[in-house]
Amino acid sequence: VLCLKYVPRFAFRWEEDVNLPDAAGGFFWDGRADAIAALVQQPLFNPDEMNARDAAQVAAKLDAGAYASEFRLAFGTAADDANAAVTALGAAVEAFLESDAMAPFTSKYDDFVRGHALLTPLETKGLALFKDRAKGACDACHRLSEASGKPERSLFTDFGFEAVGAPRNLRLAANRGAKAFDLGLCERHDHPHMDEERLCGAFRTPSLRNVAVRQSFMHNGAFSSLRDVVAFYATRGTDPKRWYASGMPFDDLPSVYRTNVNTNRVPYDRGIGEKPRLDSDEIDAIVAFLQTLTDAQDR
Repeated sequence: VLCLKYVPRFAFRWEEDVNLPDAAGGFFWDGRADAIAALVQQPLFNPDEMNARDAAQVAAKLDAGAYASEFRLAFGTAADDANAAVTALGAAVEAFLESDAMAPFTSKYDDFVRGHALLTPLETKGLALFKDRAKGACDACHRLSEASGKPERSLFTDFGFEAVGAPRNLRLAANRGAKAFDLGLCERHDHPHMDEERLCGAFRTPSLRNVAVRQSFMHNGAFSSLRDVVAFYATRGTDPKRWYASGMPFDDLPSVYRTNVNTNRVPYDRGIGEKPRLDSDEIDAIVAFLQTLTDAQDR
């Protein structure tokens, strides 16, 4: 939630020495919402989430809530129109999520950036590995600037999109059908370049702030352990049988799109039987560093 106020609008950007544009920004894993208000509204009517029948049902719940009088005070006659009430709901939640209270920058890492705290030797090692382009290379996508003195310069994401080949999560009811796949970015058809097959399997890089208190990870919730995520990145290529129950790497994508998965960038660039970029102790060190990103109220 911390980084929501900093998320840029979805766009394709041209990078130096790259002949094809890369996508960045927007909300949801595929960037399909450009405003928090829209982000808030979509789950309301999603049958797999809140499953509201229509705007009238949502408006009725708002009118019956303990906050109904405050809602009417803030939005006036909008509360009397179902569609306007839903729009107002989005605006209210957006205002809350963009408030200073939702971006406190009170983690140990933030105190370290400000010069008010020191990292432990293990956390320091983890930070070094996180940045080392021959080891974790995590900051290639999860950007930080610990020397800036400004916590807001370390959002731990570039807001870009990447195909990392997460394992198929068979706990999801939708995945019990062998032909059911979430293809991410290429399933959108509302922007130039969206229909390009190279985008299939790409999902937005999340911020790592407060990552240690999350209960599920990856776009499909395939992991419930932060250490497993780091270990997956390090050993996905060297020991695929450890991660893919089907025995087929990148099994949450149709075979035609599996070549889209990044296998060139460190730490993904190791094959079966090769030495991983990170060993077990180094994985532990990175996890220890990631735990410094938890805000004070969540510790």
